[in-house]
Amino acid sequence: MSKSTGLGLTEQQPQPLGDASVWTVIRSEAAELAAREPILQRLLAAQVTDTANNNEIIARVLAARLSVAQVETGDLFDLILSTLDDDILRKVEADLIAVRERDPACTTSLHALLNLKGFHALQTHRIAHALWIAGRPEIASWLANLVSLVFGPDIHPAARIGASIMLDHGSGVVIGETAVIEDEVSILQNVTLGGTGKETGDRHPKIRHGVMIGAGAKILGNIEIGAFSKVAAGSVVLKSVPTHCTVAGVPATVVRIHRADEIPAETMDQNI
Repeated sequence: MSKSTGLGLTEQQPQPLGDASVWTVIRSEAAELAAREPILQRLLAAQVTDTANNNEIIARVLAARLSVAQVETGDLFDLILSTLDDDILRKVEADLIAVRERDPACTTSLHALLNLKGFHALQTHRIAHALWIAGRPEIASWLANLVSLVFGPDIHPAARIGASIMLDHGSGVVIGETAVIEDEVSILQNVTLGGTGKETGDRHPKIRHGVMIGAGAKILGNIEIGAFSKVAAGSVVLKSVPTHCTVAGVPATVVRIHRADEIPAETMDQNI
């Protein structure tokens, strides 16, 4: 279930995994993994099982991944933890559920939390975006650059991204400053949400609810990809796309109209 935020986005309400929250499942999975793989016991204790609360789990995971920079891991952890709020954590939870449900290679929620760089990049962007909104553009831009160096995706900290998002692999993804991505969107590797040149102002794509963007697709300019549509792999999109359709080609054109109940971001069907 979702509701409007008034910013062209909708606020995703996290869905439970069975009768347990995503964090309860992750703690259980971590305890089981630690029992099976003793070499990981210390890492899992530090990042999951011995943490005080759910915010601390995601802060410790991200700080550990980003600590290649010439900044103390503890300082990164403090920055991330101090920026996390209930809204960001709700989006983290929705993203974890989205990856677990949509990626057949993701066998557990713990795997998504610890090992998927697309997930890590997206959550660090959420921190950078919050810092940007709070009037701290320098540290936000530094963190966004660090995300690009460590994980691969290059996401401007001003970009607005909703909940229940999957960046599959994340490698080569570029998302520009004025881009907007609404809820329940799936984006595969090497996707660009870019501008068309040196124009200023609102110049990047708006990706509406339920969209799937295939590998290598380029969407350029201040155009809209309508809700529940699909951009086929390798396509170059230069004009707005209607709702409930598939576009493909260079330049992309409409090749199929979808059923009203089809959600490309969830089905992840790569066929045109």
